[in-house]
Amino acid sequence: MKMRTLFLGLSVLVLVATGASAQFGRGIDATQLGQDVAQQRLVEISVTKFEDAGFFRAGISSDYGLTEWRRFEGGPAMLEPIPEEEELGFTGVNEHVLGVKTTFFRRGTPIISIEPIRPIAVPGQVRTMSVWVAGRNTNHRLVMVVEDIRGDIKYINMGNMNFTGWRRMTVAIPPNILQRDPMLTDREGLMFRGFMVQTDLMQTYGTYFVYFDDLRAVTDLFSMEIRDEDDMVDGW
Repeated sequence: MKMRTLFLGLSVLVLVATGASAQFGRGIDATQLGQDVAQQRLVEISVTKFEDAGFFRAGISSDYGLTEWRRFEGGPAMLEPIPEEEELGFTGVNEHVLGVKTTFFRRGTPIISIEPIRPIAVPGQVRTMSVWVAGRNTNHRLVMVVEDIRGDIKYINMGNMNFTGWRRMTVAIPPNILQRDPMLTDREGLMFRGFMVQTDLMQTYGTYFVYFDDLRAVTDLFSMEIRDEDDMVDGW
């Protein structure tokens, strides 16, 4: 009897482990992230294409270095247009990228900040966000900064930039980041506040370059689309 119980227990563990491995192997599935309603309307939207460097600013503690930023022509060759925009004949201008150059004065672990002049609203219930990055194969870590519906600042780890060339870095928005509040019916979603580069101590020397292009979000617009056109707006 004990052997039979032990065998059943091991079988359950194997099934659980197999399911977890399969789910991990599929990557991020936006249709299953934060789903709390039976109906949803997932769309991919462009948050910013980083076309104008004047809408952004970069910085680092003056004790550790100096930052410069500007736009450059070019972008990732694997970048594909958003299908909905392509069907409507509108893909927007996407001919430039945002480049940030940091000259380190000494070793340390300073933060390099890249942020828009004004926060950028991302509507709906945001499931994932992605950005194309050329991180120059370093152990520096990219962190996304967002503002939730109540105005609290949240930090989302996107991973190390230890790759060569362009790569699309995607992150799931954790369910503990509040995007909807029944007492705030005039809006929902997030505000994009920028990026932080958490530098690695052993690589804070010389000059560091990083480039950004095409920040996108996969968001659920169902609750916004079902709102009656004649409904009152509470933003007064």
